[in-house]
Amino acid sequence: MASQTPMEDTMRAKIIETLKPSTLEIHNDSHLHSHHKAMAGSTSQETHFRVVITSEAFKNKMQPARHRMVYALLKEEMAREGGIHALQLRTRTLEEETKQAE
Repeated sequence: MASQTPMEDTMRAKIIETLKPSTLEIHNDSHLHSHHKAMAGSTSQETHFRVVITSEAFKNKMQPARHRMVYALLKEEMAREGGIHALQLRTRTLEEETKQAE
């Protein structure tokens, strides 16, 4: 049986394999944007995502560099017709996550 969330599955696999996150949350917000003009005619139910990643791969990197790392991982999915249209990222290290929880 085919997955109901192939884009999310691909994103999860690539992020886990490359960034080895201690925390990974992927929220599919596509349903909130399906009425937007830019989405007219799109048959994809997986176009808008909010992603939270905690990974030591981000250590000593500023936010723009961290985001570029994730964009590079998902380049194909973002370029594909009906692929990722919007990607909101929250990237942090374990130390940053721990500090924020205090």
